[in-house]
Amino acid sequence: MRLVIARCSVDYAGRLTAHLPIAPRLILVKADGSVSIHADDRAYKPLNWMSPPCTLKEGTGDDVGVWTVVNKAGEKLIITMEEILHDSSHELGVDPGLIKDGVEAHLQELLADRIETLGDGYSLIRREYPTAIGPVDILCRDADGATVAIEIKRRGDIDGVEQLTRYLDLLNRDPHLSPVRGLFAAQEIKPQARVLATDRGIGCVVLDYDALRGIEDDKLRLF
Repeated sequence: MRLVIARCSVDYAGRLTAHLPIAPRLILVKADGSVSIHADDRAYKPLNWMSPPCTLKEGTGDDVGVWTVVNKAGEKLIITMEEILHDSSHELGVDPGLIKDGVEAHLQELLADRIETLGDGYSLIRREYPTAIGPVDILCRDADGATVAIEIKRRGDIDGVEQLTRYLDLLNRDPHLSPVRGLFAAQEIKPQARVLATDRGIGCVVLDYDALRGIEDDKLRLF
């Protein structure tokens, strides 16, 4: 991973245009080819980014200090450096990935094994479907053959919805899978998370752990 702190401006040209005026920012260039620009706020969310696969070209001659990032759709992220304050690279190696707690891992296993509880005609594609930003808990198809990405949590909050949103953005770029809709599944979903999911067109499902284990009281509710 390469970390650059610089006074820079950023211009995006693609489906729309956007401009970030000159200011100190953190630029992350990851081994997967992604480039993201961060301010000193907004938690983990970048100001602008280019998801992989993409190419980074650093300008020379008259264009020195100008970085051009281009993705496979031809969209461009142009970063113009006024002053580089820090530039370092670090080899992080292969990440072992997020280890879910026992309940979340078992919920994923149970739901994948009983995917039809989501509705007639549902079929499993794969558990832990790999993407460049991490594995999707469950990828499946509904009765109409449409792709559905499912994120599973023990307690569903806004961070889980944001995580699923990032997966959906990436999966919908794959013509073999798109259109992909999202389903946020948890034993308990906080009201704020439900509102955000609904606003983004993501469905919510409340999971009953005992019911999925085959105990008598079947309370799986789909909203």
